[in-house]
Amino acid sequence: MFGYEGFSPTPPAVGSSTSFHETVMQASGYGHRIKVQDLWALMPNCGAFSDLLHRSAHNLGTQVSYTALTNAVHHVDERLGRWLLMCHDRLREDEFQITHDFMALMLAVRRPSVTTSLHVLEGNRFIRAERSRITIRNRRALEEFAQDAYGRPEAEYAILFPLR
Repeated sequence: MFGYEGFSPTPPAVGSSTSFHETVMQASGYGHRIKVQDLWALMPNCGAFSDLLHRSAHNLGTQVSYTALTNAVHHVDERLGRWLLMCHDRLREDEFQITHDFMALMLAVRRPSVTTSLHVLEGNRFIRAERSRITIRNRRALEEFAQDAYGRPEAEYAILFPLR
């Protein structure tokens, strides 16, 4: 499955047909599928495509490792701010639908922690939270609030995939 952010699962990019992950689209959008055998046939003949796959896999590794670091050192309010900024980056819309339960799952916290953190972000006027709907009101202030929980993987992404 290929989409805006990259592809999933990543093991086929290194010749493995085994994946231990489930791919889930969190929001409506578009993606493209290719059979793994067709992917493998294409890779040796298209260096630019193989390079794109490798950069995408590196980007995923960067995001995953940074998420682990962030979960270890940042308060849930900052982690939620980071996660909402990441959603904003990917969806490219100020308003998106997401449930408290899903945010809790993504942040590995209990649902009441998400509710409390949403109140903090809303009280600072960074966002507006309504039932299953988040609106980004002040992205720049939300970025400042998230501190170093957000930004470094995004800068790496900009290097790996420069706008043309």
